[in-house]
Amino acid sequence: MKNFLLLSVLALFAGASARAEPTRAALVDRVQSCEAILQEFQTHTNTAIPPQVWQRAKAVLILNQFKAGLFLGIKDGYGVIMVRRPNGRWSVPVLINAGEASLGFQLGAKSIESVFIITDESTPRQLFKNRFNIGVDAKAVAGPKAAEVERNREEILKTPLLAYTKTTGLYAGATVKAGHISRNDQANFTLYNTRYTLPELLYSDWVQPVPEVQPLMNLVQKLAP
Repeated sequence: MKNFLLLSVLALFAGASARAEPTRAALVDRVQSCEAILQEFQTHTNTAIPPQVWQRAKAVLILNQFKAGLFLGIKDGYGVIMVRRPNGRWSVPVLINAGEASLGFQLGAKSIESVFIITDESTPRQLFKNRFNIGVDAKAVAGPKAAEVERNREEILKTPLLAYTKTTGLYAGATVKAGHISRNDQANFTLYNTRYTLPELLYSDWVQPVPEVQPLMNLVQKLAP
């Protein structure tokens, strides 16, 4: 049994370390999957983010995470972050990593799709130092649905991160922890064919959008003009 446990843990680590850098086509797929996640959220009344919340948005974070467990639990994934600039226009989507690891007996796997509305200017800048933990470095609560916005408006909408997720039955105001997110400058070098890093991509106009990211930009601009 001990040998099986050791081999299971080593296999998980070996699989993680053996992953090659994604191709540009794979990175485009990541952006497009994040667009699909946001489209899907907005299509259904039980997951749609209300206009009042979008009005408060300073940034949006879309995550696609995968959680698997066999004695050692690993949550891995990717996402994009976009910020609203002073002129009201939204930045290009910047690729990020999302992950977490935990010890203990676990078995199974699931996918976690999340959209975080960021309501302050400082939270996105925490990525300048490489990574931050959602719910630890930046407080996060479950975002309100349309019927809940007016009832809890000031209390809920002053929270830096409002979380919308498909896999947990959270109530508005419930505390959320979703692991850490971190910069992925290498992915953005490949996607945008540039050497500019996350801060420049988010807050400058030095890098023009590539055609593949324009649909996501148009969607976010429509939701939060």
